[in-house]
Amino acid sequence: MIGCVDTRAARILIGKHVQGWRSRVGYWLDLGNSADSGQFVLGQPLNGRNRRSMDRLRTAPEIFPELSDESLDATDGPSCSAAEALERQEPFVNQTLAQHALALLTRLFRYGCIDHHGAFVSIGQNRVQPLAISPEEWKKMSRRGRRFLRNATA
Repeated sequence: MIGCVDTRAARILIGKHVQGWRSRVGYWLDLGNSADSGQFVLGQPLNGRNRRSMDRLRTAPEIFPELSDESLDATDGPSCSAAEALERQEPFVNQTLAQHALALLTRLFRYGCIDHHGAFVSIGQNRVQPLAISPEEWKKMSRRGRRFLRNATA
């Protein structure tokens, strides 16, 4: 499942589809952005296919619960539509996130393994911060991510 959404409500809908014991979705690649930054996270939803384990890649909402908090949705945030994006977003935010996410999937499909399962990308700061595959790091990122994601719409 690949989700590139404008709202937290849309992410919640995807989450309901990929989670639960009846779902057989193996991976969920979640992409979201604000005006000049964003994140992409490849996770394995907790469902009938992906059982509880330390090795299971956590999904974006598991690591960053605020991504699924509808009360944080801004009504005037950036949209992925071309016309609105030109007015409200730095150029190439969506394309940059998509290229990084595609590179991650390519490494997974080509080599059968990855050394990180997502990243934070900041166009304004010209920086990419990988998301390590580590339960300890997920906890740290969850705390740090709250500040980073506070202004993100999706």
